[in-house]
Amino acid sequence: MKRAFKIRLADVGMAIVAVLVGAGIVYAGDKLFGITLEHYYGVGTFTPIWVLTLFFVPFVAGVVVSLIYGLGGKVLAHLSPVIVRLYSYYEIQSGAPLPEGALLLPMAYWILIVIVAAEFAAFGGVVGEIVVKRTYGRTPKERLHRLHKKYKKAPLSARVDVDVPPMREPGGVKK
Repeated sequence: MKRAFKIRLADVGMAIVAVLVGAGIVYAGDKLFGITLEHYYGVGTFTPIWVLTLFFVPFVAGVVVSLIYGLGGKVLAHLSPVIVRLYSYYEIQSGAPLPEGALLLPMAYWILIVIVAAEFAAFGGVVGEIVVKRTYGRTPKERLHRLHKKYKKAPLSARVDVDVPPMREPGGVKK
């Protein structure tokens, strides 16, 4: 019982580390590109760098989360961009100065951006799991039943025929 608790605690610790590293990648990507997805400048907001920050940075974070955590990382990959987007929106909402001509993105649009970022992180998590597992989906047939391949079937002439007892009538009388 105590050993199982330690293993689960180690898994939780690894999950926390993986999610925090992914969140650090998303935050560093935001700062590196100089884009805050929560700022809205009108149609001019949607530049190629803004799109790169929305799609590519969470994807990379998802890959890294899956590489750190292993199988199951695609589920954890959702959390990294959500944590950063929540922090960034709260920071702006609580009084951080907005740049000249910028507005805070409305909540409905912001939720859409959070969902898109989380899904691209999950897609990166799937790619990371493929890298970890080295295959995805079903096991190939040639690797599926190796145990039974080493025993060859006997030829038909060597097989034993078994006599089948005759059928009985419902009343218990033989045919």
